[in-house]
Amino acid sequence: MGQPFSICIDLGSDWRNTARMTLDIAWVRAQFPAFAEGSLQGQAFFENAGGSYTCAPVIDRLTRFYHQRKVQPYAPYEASRLGGAELDEARARLAEMLGVTTHEVSFGPSTSQNTYVLANAVRRWMKPGEAIIVTNQDHEANSGPWRRLAEEGIEVREWRIDPETGHLDTEKLSDLLDDNVRLVCFPHCSNVVGEINDVAAITALAHAAGAFVVVDGVSYAPHGFADVGDLGCDVYLFSAYKTYGPHQGIMVIREGFGMDLPNQGHHFNAGSLYKRFTPAGPDHAQVAACAGMADYIEALSEHHGGGAGADAARLSHDLMRAHEEALMQPLLDYLAAKNSVRLLGPHSAKNRAPTIAVELAEGGEGAAARLAKHGIMTGGGDFYAQRPLIAMGVDPEKGVLRLSFVHYTSAEEVDKLITALDHEV
Repeated sequence: MGQPFSICIDLGSDWRNTARMTLDIAWVRAQFPAFAEGSLQGQAFFENAGGSYTCAPVIDRLTRFYHQRKVQPYAPYEASRLGGAELDEARARLAEMLGVTTHEVSFGPSTSQNTYVLANAVRRWMKPGEAIIVTNQDHEANSGPWRRLAEEGIEVREWRIDPETGHLDTEKLSDLLDDNVRLVCFPHCSNVVGEINDVAAITALAHAAGAFVVVDGVSYAPHGFADVGDLGCDVYLFSAYKTYGPHQGIMVIREGFGMDLPNQGHHFNAGSLYKRFTPAGPDHAQVAACAGMADYIEALSEHHGGGAGADAARLSHDLMRAHEEALMQPLLDYLAAKNSVRLLGPHSAKNRAPTIAVELAEGGEGAAARLAKHGIMTGGGDFYAQRPLIAMGVDPEKGVLRLSFVHYTSAEEVDKLITALDHEV
């Protein structure tokens, strides 16, 4: 550790015939005002799974909206017209990057709230005796609302993780599927286990059994937007405030499923797919600012020789993942060899996100407090993931120490983290 290096990915011939591409980490960090903030100098941020830094285009758009367009949108006067156009722009550009149609993208105050509203719609759609499958690998936001359907006479079946590894075995899912199952809910990756689940394969298995699929993408999306259209799932949820944007929840719901569910919005919005799952009006300024996320992804792509729209999302995804994997593997190797910690989830960077939880003899919060003295910003606790922790034999009262990073993290910051861990854990 400690030696400068670059991270390259092979892009074949699709990107202007450029064979190799290197993530420009200096350029990336320059797009985030937090790295120039005096109060944060000397601090290495390793609690990104709780919320990322916000990129400059989002901040700029949010500021502009509050200064110039903080009026009711879609009226005929100019400030209102521009505000409405910016809301539409955010939805359209993110939809293109996610591989879905514009009206299949909706916004809400948080992913937890979006899931709660969706579950309420499913409650009225399902019949007693029908079944839903959930996992014990999930964050509570994508577990609790579905489990409550048992109160309505719905059978809730649990797809359980391996207690040693935290892995979800698709063969065990096959054992749970039958003609009564209407919905399968699981995470793209867990916020403590970190393993990346094969969404496309799991979705195909569920669809073959006649079930719809809901995927919690909150812990995956910060590491590159998924091509939801290619994955094939019926619902994909993630959080803008963890993907360099404002505090909004983003939900993709495919038309074939969404229009079959009962309307949760005002009666006059029943015909609008992106409005029927938002009982309250949208936060206009924050939705408009979400277009800044698309600005950043396209700027990242352009800086590295790529295109716009969906092409930008795919290139940015691959650049982010390659950079993260290169930084993650030495950290995983270090933690796996350290006798004082238990590393949860995969030990290989290839099949996990850089959201790394470790069990200690002590509570996670105490370790996080000591690391803070070394300029390491991280956290300890259960992170609303009590079910997977209990399943893996971890006392949720004690919790874990969680070390999470994203593509703007530098090799020097990982070095600093390891040095601090040597002193304190």
